[in-house]
Amino acid sequence: MTGTFSSADAVELAVVERNGFTESRHAGSAVVLSPEGELLRALGDVASPVLPRSALKPFIAVAVMSSGVTLRGEDAAIATASHSGTAAHVALVRGLLARASLPESALGCPPAVPTDRTAYEDLVRAGGQRERVYMTCSGKHAAMLLACVANGWPIEGYLDPAHPLQRRILDVLERLTGERATATAIDGCGAPVHAISLTGLARGIQKVTTAASSSPFALFREGAALTEAVRENPWAIAGPGQPDTVAIERVGVFAKFGAEGVMVMTAPDGTTTALKVLDGSSRASTIIGLRLLASTGAIDDSAVDRVATELDLWVMGGERRVGEVRATI
Repeated sequence: MTGTFSSADAVELAVVERNGFTESRHAGSAVVLSPEGELLRALGDVASPVLPRSALKPFIAVAVMSSGVTLRGEDAAIATASHSGTAAHVALVRGLLARASLPESALGCPPAVPTDRTAYEDLVRAGGQRERVYMTCSGKHAAMLLACVANGWPIEGYLDPAHPLQRRILDVLERLTGERATATAIDGCGAPVHAISLTGLARGIQKVTTAASSSPFALFREGAALTEAVRENPWAIAGPGQPDTVAIERVGVFAKFGAEGVMVMTAPDGTTTALKVLDGSSRASTIIGLRLLASTGAIDDSAVDRVATELDLWVMGGERRVGEVRATI
């Protein structure tokens, strides 16, 4: 199996500065598409395959929603979420499972604890333990299980790449991105994840996030419903203070991070970016995505400046701020 692009193909996307000294550099690749789908910017290698990780979730949600499962509002948002395990997130996941009378044990994601600090502390005080429902991808898994029930597909083995559900997801991904997946791996939650190029990823996300609710095609109608759900319920896609939630709330973009430094974003006018930080760090991916969109005029620089203060990009020296993580594109 071949990997992603090499370091020789990457360009600098962000730096970490401490007291004016450049301490670290984040290199990678990025692509920006105009609202019409034309190439506006290409930094580094945007043609070699990457694993989108959780940035694949919008395609999974659309595949589920166009397969006989009606998800709207918060239910749609949790289906594409990398949530932080708050009580509100967990309630949504349990609500999806209840629709099909499925137990939490049916979830194929591993047991976990909330990543939200308050939720984690509440769990510890209550003497709770790791549960599958707390895992950041549990909403996606609950939605996939609903698709299995709706279509009469077996619950057993629903994460197998050969399962009808997973074949459906791959078909939707390839149709929307216009590319054949070059490899299939297993994500951290146990679900298949497929390798495509950054250009294909941006193209597919743009089709989802700019789709019309009046489209004669179910994929696009459901894409429009998903996009509306995320923009109206940004808390559900991540959580309080989480970068995706902050970017959606403050700037109005559609934002979906993926592990190992992947980010996809669509501005309100349809301009779309997809990026991959080569070293796998996600600490700079949100600000890089926002600055890329701002560089084309799709969003205001001043709005990005304001939201940057909420993204925990500060470099600390003791209890003082002595630097920041800063996009350089």
